[in-house]
Amino acid sequence: MDKQVIFEKIKAALIEDFDLEENRIVPEARLYEDLELDSIDAVDLIVKLKSFLPRNIDPEAFKKMRTLENVVDGIYNLVQNSESK
Repeated sequence: MDKQVIFEKIKAALIEDFDLEENRIVPEARLYEDLELDSIDAVDLIVKLKSFLPRNIDPEAFKKMRTLENVVDGIYNLVQNSESK
């Protein structure tokens, strides 16, 4: 799974589940400031993303992610590490 596919899945979740406008969902968007997600939204997003991940995202690692690009990179690394095992 490449980064563009991951970004598109996150984007779809944000549009469908969080009613965000598509033009706000860009890689450099900050989760809390630009997209106005709160901690409960972040947990909901993690739950939504579980459906296509090989294993769970570490909640502590997710807390450190500030932008959508950080989330994409974190998921990409998670997928790559799972595929190499």
